[in-house]
Amino acid sequence: MRLGPADASRGPDHVSSGVHAHSHAHESAGAPAVGIIGAGSVGLALGLAISRVGWPVRAVASRDAGRRARFKALIPGASTFIEPVAVLNEVDLAIIAVPDDAIAVVVEPMRLFSGQALVHTSGLLGAEVLQPALGAGSHIGAFHPLISFTSDVERSVRDITGATIAIEGDDSIMGLLAGLAEELGAVAVRLPPGAKPAYHAAAVMASGGLVALLDGIVALGAVAGLDERGSLAVYGRLIEQTLANARAVGVGAALTGPITRGDAGTLAAHLEVLERLAPAVLDLYLAAARRELRIVEERGVLSPEGLARVGAALAKDV
Repeated sequence: MRLGPADASRGPDHVSSGVHAHSHAHESAGAPAVGIIGAGSVGLALGLAISRVGWPVRAVASRDAGRRARFKALIPGASTFIEPVAVLNEVDLAIIAVPDDAIAVVVEPMRLFSGQALVHTSGLLGAEVLQPALGAGSHIGAFHPLISFTSDVERSVRDITGATIAIEGDDSIMGLLAGLAEELGAVAVRLPPGAKPAYHAAAVMASGGLVALLDGIVALGAVAGLDERGSLAVYGRLIEQTLANARAVGVGAALTGPITRGDAGTLAAHLEVLERLAPAVLDLYLAAARRELRIVEERGVLSPEGLARVGAALAKDV
C-alpha cells in the first residue's frame, strides 16, 4: 500500500502547506509525505535515511530548538514545529520517535484524517497505543529498527542498511511499512500479537546487556593489567569468533570453556579471585555461568556427576 497525497478536504481548522503540489525530482514517485515526531537520535537518523531513499520528509516536531535546527540543516525541505500535532497538517505518514513513556502523551491530542497513517518506533509497545488518534479511514502501526542509535547520525543511517525492522499494524498498512523497510535496505519482520515485550527484552540484552558484559570484562582486564582499549582488543576478537561460531554451528554447539569440560576447580578459582578483586562482577559471572550450565545439560556432554560438581561450584549466593 502507498498512501496518496494528503486529503485536501481537511476542513477550515487545518491550513494546507501546499507542499504536495511542489515538484521534487529526486523523490520517489508516489511516495507518501513523511513527518517525524521527535528529533533525537532515532528520529534524526530515520528522517535522514528516509529522505535519502527519495521519500519526501516534509515535517519534524520537537520541543528542543537545537534538535529542530539540526534536523532542518540535514533535511532542508522539512518544516519544523514545536507541537507534534502540527505535523499531521503536512504529511501522509507520521512517525513518532520519542521515548516509550512519552508516546501516549504525544498521541492524546492527535486525530488522523482519512488516508493518513501514524506509526511509532518503540520496540516494546504495540500499535494499539496509537488507537486514540484513529479516525475513519486512517491507519496505525509500529516500525522498530533493531539497531543501536547513537549521536553519530551518519553511523546510525549506515546501520539501518541490513538491519531488521519489526513492523506491525493493520493489514492495510503492512505493505507500506514493508516497502519502506525494503527501500531503506533493511529486512522487515512481522511479529505475532503479544510478542513485542519478549522481542524487545532480547534486543536490550543484545545491546545494553552486551555493554554490561563488556564492562565486566574490562573490569577483570584491569585486574590483569589491561586498560579498556587493551581489553577490547584482546577479548573483542574472542567475542567475534564466538559469534561467528554460533552463526555457523548454532548457539549451543558454540559453547566452549570450563563448564563444558566439567572443570569445577577452574570455576572455584575464578569465583575466588572475583570475590577478592572484582566483587562487582561476581553476580554477572555467576548468572552467565548458570545459563551455560543449562546449555551443557541440554547438550548432554557432561555426566550427572560432572553436572553436579559444576552446579555445586556455582551454588554461591550473591
